[in-house]
Parts: sequence; structure tokens; C-alpha cells
Amino acid sequence: MFDTIVDYLSSISPAYAALLATTFTWFVTAVGAGFVFFFKKINRTVMDVMMGFTGGVMVAASFWSLLAPAINMSEGENFVKVMPAALGFLGGAVFIFILDKILPHLHVNFKKVEGIKTPWQKTTLLVLAITMHNIPEGLAIGVLFGGAAAGMPEASIAGAVILAIGIGLQNLPEGVAVAVPLRRMGMSRRKSFMLGQSSALVEPIAGVLGAVAVTIFTPILPYALAFAAGAMIFVVIEEVVPESQQGGNTDLATMGFIGGFIIMMVLDVALG
Repeated sequence: MFDTIVDYLSSISPAYAALLATTFTWFVTAVGAGFVFFFKKINRTVMDVMMGFTGGVMVAASFWSLLAPAINMSEGENFVKVMPAALGFLGGAVFIFILDKILPHLHVNFKKVEGIKTPWQKTTLLVLAITMHNIPEGLAIGVLFGGAAAGMPEASIAGAVILAIGIGLQNLPEGVAVAVPLRRMGMSRRKSFMLGQSSALVEPIAGVLGAVAVTIFTPILPYALAFAAGAMIFVVIEEVVPESQQGGNTDLATMGFIGGFIIMMVLDVALG
């Protein structure tokens, strides 16, 4: 099954392949958001473990799928070899930092609105917070597909598919984390679901843009891979991990993180 998917995605354009892969990650988000039709609230312990799992997957994906290939494909030795990855990583973190300061958004705990002041409702701000998560995730998938199409040995279709699977796994709790709080605020099930799944619609857009950019400008691939990694790590440290630790379930949330990291690492090494 896995080989069949890889073979098919290898036979089509990288932009289309990235679109299909990121449509899958959006679909998993929608499945998570669909929990709102069955539950009005999620146990805080379960939510903390899921958020920890999300962080673990994102950190593992950042290294195994993005940073390591970025370093391996860079030319030169010693400091020269690692500089593209270092610069790209810093650029990705700064990009999300700027978005975090400019784009109005609200974290899942509803305690603090960040970004510029706005009259927007809490529902919109919460969706924007998760949307910000999904930009680097979609970009990472697209960049890998573009790199594979450009013939870079360190970027493979199999690796891109594995990354999409991993991001899909952690998108499930993200869908829950948006839709269920909206339902708890009094919003209808249907509207909570629609807003929850819409938070991942940015992934196909970012995925296609990443694939096209790398296909046209192949030399930017190591920078682009590291950029996506830096953006994801910033999101994990600034938001995902702190939120997983605020419910008093620190040990369980940490084990969720470890579990997510192991699953993503195993998928990447065993299948990639």
C-alpha cells in the first residue's frame, strides 16, 4: 500500500502531489474536528496528552525529515556545510515570531489574546492560532515533494509521504483542540466543525507554494527545509508544549511528547 502510494505520487507533478498529501492532512484535521458531533468537551488529561503527542511528532519531523536532509545536501565542510540549515532554521523561527506578534490569535486555554489588538471574536482568534501552526507543516510537505522532483537524493517521495502521515497524526488532536472548545463556548456542532476543519485549509496552499518554489529555485532547498523546521520548532516551544503543561498533567503530557517523537522517528527511519 505504501509503495503504491509512493509510486503514484512519483508519477505526477510535485505541486499536484503536494496538494494531494496536504489534502490528506487537512482531512485528518476534519476528522478530529468531527469529534464535536459526539463530545461537547474533552477530558483535560486527554487533551494534554494529545497536545504533548503533537509536539513530539513536530520535533521529530523537524529533525529527521527536514534538518538532517538540509544539512546532508549542503555543499562544503564544517561551518560552511551547516550554515544553510542554520540560516534557514533561524529564518523560519523569525517568520513565525513575526506572525505571532502581528496576527491576532487566541490559545486553546483562552487566557491571553496575542498579536495586534482587534475586535474579532474569540472563535476567530482560536482558529487563527491553529492556522498559524499549519503554515510550516504544509510548507514542509511541499518542499520535500519539490526537492524530490528536482532530483535531490536527500529529498524523496517516500520521505514526503511519511512526513504527511506524521503531520496527519498530529493534526487529529489539533482538530479536536479547535472544534471542541468552540462547542463548549455555545457554538453549534456544525459551525464548530466547519471552523475546526478550516484551520487546516492553509496546508494545501502552503504545500503547493513550497513545491513550486523549490522546483523553480532548486538551490534554496536546504534553506527551505530548515526554514520549515525552524517554524515548527518555534510553534512547539512557544505554544504546544506550554499548553500541554498547564492542566497539571505534566508527566502524562511529557510521555505523550515522547510517544509522538518515537512514532515519527520510527516511521521516518523504517520507511524513509
